[in-house]
Amino acid sequence: MMDIALIILGVLVFAVVGTIGFFVPIGLWISAISAGTSVSILSLIGMRLRRVNPYKIVPELIRSTKANLKVKSNELESHHLSGGNISNVINALIAAERANIELDFTLACAIDLAGRDVFEAVNMSVNPIVIKTPPISAVALDGIELKVTAKITVKADISKLVGGAGEDTVLARVGEGIVSSIGSAQSYKEILENPDKISSIVLKKGLDQGTAFNIISIDIADIDMGRNIGAELQIEQAEADKRIAQAKAEERRALAVAREQEMKAYVEEMRAKVVEEEAKVPAALAIALQNSRLNAKEHYELLNVQADTAMRKNLGANPTEEVVDAVKAAVVVEKKQK
Repeated sequence: MMDIALIILGVLVFAVVGTIGFFVPIGLWISAISAGTSVSILSLIGMRLRRVNPYKIVPELIRSTKANLKVKSNELESHHLSGGNISNVINALIAAERANIELDFTLACAIDLAGRDVFEAVNMSVNPIVIKTPPISAVALDGIELKVTAKITVKADISKLVGGAGEDTVLARVGEGIVSSIGSAQSYKEILENPDKISSIVLKKGLDQGTAFNIISIDIADIDMGRNIGAELQIEQAEADKRIAQAKAEERRALAVAREQEMKAYVEEMRAKVVEEEAKVPAALAIALQNSRLNAKEHYELLNVQADTAMRKNLGANPTEEVVDAVKAAVVVEKKQK
Protein backbone atom coordinates (compact mmCIF):
# COMPACT_ATOMS: atom_id res chain seq x y z
CA MET A 1 0.00 0.00 0.00
CA MET A 2 2.82 2.40 0.81
CA ASP A 3 4.38 1.81 -2.64
CA ILE A 4 1.12 2.55 -4.40
CA ALA A 5 0.61 5.71 -2.37
CA LEU A 6 4.11 6.91 -3.21
CA ILE A 7 3.54 6.27 -6.90
CA ILE A 8 0.26 8.20 -6.86
CA LEU A 9 1.89 11.05 -4.97
CA GLY A 10 4.76 11.15 -7.46
CA VAL A 11 2.33 11.30 -10.39
CA LEU A 12 0.41 14.11 -8.74
CA VAL A 13 3.58 16.05 -8.03
CA PHE A 14 4.78 15.56 -11.59
CA ALA A 15 1.42 16.71 -12.95
CA VAL A 16 1.39 19.80 -10.74
CA VAL A 17 4.96 20.69 -11.67
CA GLY A 18 4.24 20.13 -15.36
CA THR A 19 1.11 22.30 -15.19
CA ILE A 20 2.99 25.06 -13.39
CA GLY A 21 5.84 24.77 -15.90
CA PHE A 22 3.38 25.12 -18.76
CA PHE A 23 1.52 28.12 -17.37
CA VAL A 24 4.62 29.74 -15.88
CA PRO A 25 7.61 29.63 -18.29
CA ILE A 26 10.23 30.21 -15.62
CA GLY A 27 13.13 30.42 -18.08
CA LEU A 28 11.35 33.10 -20.14
CA TRP A 29 10.44 35.04 -16.99
CA ILE A 30 14.06 34.96 -15.81
CA SER A 31 15.24 36.20 -19.25
CA ALA A 32 12.79 39.11 -19.11
CA ILE A 33 13.79 40.07 -15.56
CA SER A 34 17.49 39.93 -16.44
CA ALA A 35 16.87 42.18 -19.46
CA GLY A 36 15.11 44.76 -17.31
CA THR A 37 11.70 44.05 -18.76
CA SER A 38 8.81 44.26 -16.35
CA VAL A 39 6.83 41.04 -16.85
CA SER A 40 5.06 39.40 -13.93
CA ILE A 41 4.33 35.73 -13.52
CA LEU A 42 0.63 36.57 -13.46
CA SER A 43 1.01 38.22 -16.88
CA LEU A 44 2.56 35.06 -18.27
CA ILE A 45 -0.23 32.96 -16.78
CA GLY A 46 -2.78 35.38 -18.28
CA MET A 47 -1.17 34.98 -21.72
CA ARG A 48 -1.57 31.20 -21.44
CA LEU A 49 -5.19 31.59 -20.44
CA ARG A 50 -5.79 33.95 -23.37
CA ARG A 51 -4.15 31.39 -25.65
CA VAL A 52 -1.27 33.72 -26.49
CA ASN A 53 2.17 32.18 -26.85
CA PRO A 54 4.46 34.02 -24.38
CA TYR A 55 7.48 32.99 -26.43
CA LYS A 56 6.23 35.27 -29.21
CA ILE A 57 5.43 38.25 -26.99
CA VAL A 58 8.18 38.37 -24.36
CA PRO A 59 11.21 38.27 -26.75
CA GLU A 60 9.76 41.19 -28.72
CA LEU A 61 9.07 43.02 -25.48
CA ILE A 62 12.70 42.48 -24.47
CA ARG A 63 13.89 43.85 -27.84
CA SER A 64 11.71 46.93 -27.51
CA THR A 65 12.99 47.55 -23.99
CA LYS A 66 16.59 47.31 -25.13
CA ALA A 67 15.81 49.79 -27.94
CA ASN A 68 14.23 52.23 -25.43
CA LEU A 69 10.81 51.84 -27.01
CA LYS A 70 7.80 52.40 -24.82
CA VAL A 71 5.77 49.34 -25.75
CA LYS A 72 3.55 47.44 -23.35
CA SER A 73 2.94 43.71 -23.34
CA ASN A 74 -0.84 44.11 -23.64
CA GLU A 75 -0.32 46.20 -26.84
CA LEU A 76 1.78 43.44 -28.34
CA GLU A 77 -0.82 40.87 -27.34
CA SER A 78 -3.60 42.92 -28.89
CA HIS A 79 -1.74 43.27 -32.19
CA HIS A 80 -0.84 39.58 -32.17
CA LEU A 81 -4.45 38.57 -31.59
CA SER A 82 -5.50 40.89 -34.45
CA GLY A 83 -3.36 38.87 -36.83
CA GLY A 84 -0.45 41.30 -37.00
CA ASN A 85 3.24 40.58 -37.29
CA ILE A 86 4.65 41.93 -34.01
CA SER A 87 8.22 41.06 -34.96
CA ASN A 88 7.97 43.16 -38.12
CA VAL A 89 6.42 46.05 -36.19
CA ILE A 90 9.21 46.04 -33.57
CA ASN A 91 11.83 45.89 -36.35
CA ALA A 92 10.20 48.89 -38.03
CA LEU A 93 10.04 50.87 -34.77
CA ILE A 94 13.71 50.18 -34.04
CA ALA A 95 14.73 51.16 -37.60
CA ALA A 96 12.64 54.34 -37.42
CA GLU A 97 14.18 55.23 -34.08
CA ARG A 98 17.68 54.83 -35.51
CA ALA A 99 16.84 56.90 -38.59
CA ASN A 100 15.03 59.70 -36.64
CA ILE A 101 11.75 58.96 -38.42
CA GLU A 102 8.55 59.67 -36.51
CA LEU A 103 6.69 56.38 -36.17
CA ASP A 104 4.63 55.38 -33.16
CA PHE A 105 3.39 51.93 -32.24
CA THR A 106 -0.23 52.64 -33.20
CA LEU A 107 0.63 53.81 -36.72
CA ALA A 108 3.05 50.92 -37.23
CA CYS A 109 0.34 48.43 -36.23
CA ALA A 110 -2.17 50.13 -38.55
CA ILE A 111 0.28 49.92 -41.47
CA ASP A 112 0.97 46.26 -40.69
CA LEU A 113 -2.72 45.37 -40.48
CA ALA A 114 -3.33 47.23 -43.77
CA GLY A 115 -1.26 44.57 -45.47
CA ARG A 116 1.89 46.60 -46.05
CA ASP A 117 5.37 45.63 -44.93
CA VAL A 118 6.01 48.36 -42.35
CA PHE A 119 9.67 47.42 -41.94
CA GLU A 120 10.23 47.63 -45.70
CA ALA A 121 8.40 50.97 -45.74
CA VAL A 122 10.78 52.37 -43.10
CA ASN A 123 13.75 51.14 -45.09
CA MET A 124 12.27 52.73 -48.21
CA SER A 125 11.96 56.02 -46.34
CA VAL A 126 15.67 55.87 -45.58
CA ASN A 127 16.82 54.36 -48.89
CA PRO A 128 14.66 55.51 -51.83
CA ILE A 129 13.92 52.95 -54.53
CA VAL A 130 13.85 53.31 -58.32
CA ILE A 131 10.75 52.25 -60.25
CA LYS A 132 11.27 51.67 -63.96
CA THR A 133 8.34 52.32 -66.23
CA PRO A 134 7.51 50.10 -69.20
CA PRO A 135 7.95 51.72 -72.65
CA ILE A 136 5.40 54.54 -72.89
CA SER A 137 4.16 55.41 -76.37
CA ALA A 138 3.21 59.03 -77.15
CA VAL A 139 2.76 61.10 -80.32
CA ALA A 140 3.99 64.67 -80.84
CA LEU A 141 1.95 67.23 -82.77
CA ASP A 142 3.90 66.51 -85.96
CA GLY A 143 2.64 62.91 -85.90
CA ILE A 144 5.89 61.15 -84.92
CA GLU A 145 5.60 58.44 -82.26
CA LEU A 146 8.12 58.34 -79.41
CA LYS A 147 8.61 55.44 -77.00
CA VAL A 148 9.92 56.62 -73.64
CA THR A 149 11.26 54.64 -70.69
CA ALA A 150 11.62 56.53 -67.39
CA LYS A 151 13.08 55.79 -63.97
CA ILE A 152 11.13 57.16 -61.00
CA THR A 153 12.98 57.62 -57.72
CA VAL A 154 10.55 57.47 -54.80
CA LYS A 155 10.63 57.13 -51.05
CA ALA A 156 7.85 55.96 -48.79
CA ASP A 157 5.72 58.47 -46.93
CA ILE A 158 4.99 56.79 -43.58
CA SER A 159 2.05 59.05 -42.82
CA LYS A 160 0.28 58.06 -46.07
CA LEU A 161 0.91 54.33 -46.06
CA VAL A 162 -2.57 53.69 -44.68
CA GLY A 163 -5.04 54.59 -47.43
CA GLY A 164 -2.40 55.86 -49.86
CA ALA A 165 -2.17 54.57 -53.44
CA GLY A 166 0.63 52.22 -54.42
CA GLU A 167 3.24 51.89 -57.14
CA ASP A 168 0.71 51.16 -59.89
CA THR A 169 -0.91 54.56 -59.38
CA VAL A 170 2.47 56.31 -59.49
CA LEU A 171 3.34 54.51 -62.75
CA ALA A 172 -0.03 55.36 -64.28
CA ARG A 173 0.22 59.04 -63.36
CA VAL A 174 3.79 59.38 -64.59
CA GLY A 175 2.83 57.65 -67.83
CA GLU A 176 -0.07 60.04 -68.27
CA GLY A 177 2.22 63.02 -67.62
CA ILE A 178 4.77 61.80 -70.18
CA VAL A 179 2.10 61.29 -72.82
CA SER A 180 0.68 64.75 -72.13
CA SER A 181 4.06 66.50 -72.28
CA ILE A 182 5.05 64.80 -75.54
CA GLY A 183 1.62 65.39 -77.04
CA SER A 184 1.92 69.13 -76.42
CA ALA A 185 5.33 69.37 -78.17
CA GLN A 186 5.20 70.88 -81.67
CA SER A 187 7.84 68.47 -82.96
CA TYR A 188 9.45 65.26 -81.77
CA LYS A 189 12.80 67.01 -82.21
CA GLU A 190 12.05 69.20 -79.18
CA ILE A 191 11.84 66.09 -77.00
CA LEU A 192 14.95 64.49 -78.48
CA GLU A 193 16.94 67.68 -77.95
CA ASN A 194 15.72 68.25 -74.37
CA PRO A 195 14.54 65.01 -72.69
CA ASP A 196 14.63 66.76 -69.31
CA LYS A 197 11.72 68.87 -70.54
CA ILE A 198 9.49 65.86 -69.90
CA SER A 199 10.81 65.43 -66.35
CA SER A 200 10.34 69.09 -65.42
CA ILE A 201 6.78 69.17 -66.76
CA VAL A 202 5.77 65.93 -65.06
CA LEU A 203 7.31 66.84 -61.68
CA LYS A 204 5.40 70.15 -61.60
CA LYS A 205 2.09 68.28 -61.67
CA GLY A 206 2.45 66.86 -58.15
CA LEU A 207 1.72 63.32 -59.21
CA ASP A 208 2.49 61.88 -55.76
CA GLN A 209 -0.56 63.43 -54.12
CA GLY A 210 -2.76 60.80 -52.50
CA THR A 211 -0.10 58.11 -52.84
CA ALA A 212 2.08 56.40 -50.24
CA PHE A 213 5.22 57.78 -51.89
CA ASN A 214 7.09 61.02 -52.43
CA ILE A 215 8.53 61.38 -55.93
CA ILE A 216 12.11 62.58 -55.68
CA SER A 217 13.03 62.60 -59.36
CA ILE A 218 11.94 61.37 -62.77
CA ASP A 219 14.76 60.55 -65.16
CA ILE A 220 14.32 59.69 -68.83
CA ALA A 221 16.28 56.49 -69.38
CA ASP A 222 15.61 55.89 -73.07
CA ILE A 223 13.77 57.45 -76.03
CA ASP A 224 13.13 55.54 -79.27
CA MET A 225 11.40 56.76 -82.41
CA GLY A 226 8.38 54.80 -83.51
CA ARG A 227 6.04 55.06 -86.45
CA ASN A 228 4.93 58.15 -88.33
CA ILE A 229 1.40 58.07 -86.98
CA GLY A 230 0.45 61.33 -88.71
CA ALA A 231 1.42 60.01 -92.15
CA GLU A 232 -0.38 56.72 -91.51
CA LEU A 233 -3.52 58.58 -90.52
CA GLN A 234 -3.31 60.74 -93.65
CA ILE A 235 -2.88 57.64 -95.81
CA GLU A 236 -5.85 55.98 -94.14
CA GLN A 237 -7.91 59.17 -94.59
CA ALA A 238 -6.93 59.37 -98.27
CA GLU A 239 -7.88 55.73 -98.73
CA ALA A 240 -11.22 56.37 -97.04
CA ASP A 241 -11.83 59.42 -99.25
CA LYS A 242 -10.95 57.33 -102.31
CA ARG A 243 -13.45 54.67 -101.34
CA ILE A 244 -16.11 57.29 -100.75
CA ALA A 245 -15.41 58.85 -104.17
CA GLN A 246 -15.55 55.41 -105.81
CA ALA A 247 -18.84 54.68 -104.10
CA LYS A 248 -20.29 57.99 -105.27
CA ALA A 249 -19.00 57.39 -108.83
CA GLU A 250 -20.56 53.93 -108.83
CA GLU A 251 -23.79 55.46 -107.61
CA ARG A 252 -23.74 58.02 -110.44
CA ARG A 253 -22.93 55.29 -112.98
CA ALA A 254 -25.83 53.21 -111.74
CA LEU A 255 -28.12 56.23 -112.03
CA ALA A 256 -26.85 56.90 -115.56
CA VAL A 257 -27.45 53.27 -116.58
CA ALA A 258 -30.94 53.42 -115.11
CA ARG A 259 -31.61 56.69 -116.95
CA GLU A 260 -30.34 55.16 -120.19
CA GLN A 261 -32.68 52.22 -119.79
CA GLU A 262 -35.54 54.62 -119.12
CA MET A 263 -34.71 56.57 -122.31
CA LYS A 264 -34.53 53.38 -124.36
CA ALA A 265 -37.89 52.34 -123.03
CA TYR A 266 -39.24 55.80 -123.82
CA VAL A 267 -37.89 55.63 -127.43
CA GLU A 268 -39.49 52.24 -127.93
CA GLU A 269 -42.73 53.64 -126.58
CA MET A 270 -42.57 56.56 -129.04
CA ARG A 271 -41.76 54.20 -131.92
CA ALA A 272 -44.78 52.13 -131.04
CA LYS A 273 -46.93 55.24 -131.16
CA VAL A 274 -45.47 56.20 -134.57
CA VAL A 275 -46.19 52.73 -135.94
CA GLU A 276 -49.67 52.98 -134.50
CA GLU A 277 -50.27 56.33 -136.19
CA GLU A 278 -48.75 55.09 -139.47
CA ALA A 279 -51.18 52.19 -139.42
CA LYS A 280 -54.02 54.73 -139.48
CA VAL A 281 -52.75 56.39 -142.69
CA PRO A 282 -54.27 53.89 -145.20
CA ALA A 283 -57.63 54.15 -143.50
CA ALA A 284 -57.43 57.95 -143.56
CA LEU A 285 -56.52 57.87 -147.30
CA ALA A 286 -59.45 55.61 -148.03
CA ILE A 287 -61.85 57.94 -146.22
CA ALA A 288 -60.36 60.94 -148.07
CA LEU A 289 -60.90 59.17 -151.44
CA GLN A 290 -64.46 58.28 -150.51
CA ASN A 291 -65.27 61.82 -149.48
CA SER A 292 -63.59 63.22 -152.67
CA ARG A 293 -61.12 65.20 -150.60
CA LEU A 294 -58.35 63.37 -152.45
CA ASN A 295 -58.54 62.37 -156.16
CA ALA A 296 -56.74 59.51 -157.87
CA LYS A 297 -54.04 61.69 -159.35
CA GLU A 298 -53.11 63.17 -155.98
CA HIS A 299 -53.13 59.69 -154.51
CA TYR A 300 -50.67 58.39 -157.13
CA GLU A 301 -48.47 61.44 -156.71
CA LEU A 302 -48.37 60.76 -152.97
CA LEU A 303 -47.44 57.13 -153.59
CA ASN A 304 -44.74 58.25 -155.99
CA VAL A 305 -43.29 60.62 -153.38
CA GLN A 306 -43.28 57.86 -150.77
CA ALA A 307 -41.57 55.45 -153.13
CA ASP A 308 -39.00 58.04 -154.11
CA THR A 309 -38.31 58.82 -150.45
CA ALA A 310 -37.89 55.13 -149.58
CA MET A 311 -35.53 54.69 -152.53
CA ARG A 312 -33.41 57.63 -151.42
CA LYS A 313 -33.18 56.23 -147.88
CA ASN A 314 -32.08 52.85 -149.20
CA LEU A 315 -29.50 54.38 -151.46
CA GLY A 316 -28.16 56.57 -148.69
CA ALA A 317 -27.94 53.70 -146.26
CA ASN A 318 -26.38 51.14 -148.67
CA PRO A 319 -24.95 52.95 -151.73
CA THR A 320 -23.78 50.68 -154.61
CA GLU A 321 -20.81 51.37 -156.85
CA GLU A 322 -23.11 52.30 -159.76
CA VAL A 323 -24.91 54.84 -157.64
CA VAL A 324 -21.65 56.33 -156.40
CA ASP A 325 -20.32 56.61 -159.97
CA ALA A 326 -23.56 58.21 -161.12
CA VAL A 327 -23.41 60.79 -158.36
CA LYS A 328 -19.79 61.60 -159.20
CA ALA A 329 -20.66 61.99 -162.90
CA ALA A 330 -23.57 64.28 -162.03
CA VAL A 331 -21.25 66.42 -159.91
CA VAL A 332 -18.72 66.66 -162.75
CA VAL A 333 -21.42 67.65 -165.25
CA GLU A 334 -22.71 70.27 -162.88
CA LYS A 335 -19.24 71.79 -162.45
CA LYS A 336 -18.73 71.93 -166.27
CA GLN A 337 -22.01 73.68 -166.74
CA LYS A 338 -20.94 76.31 -164.29
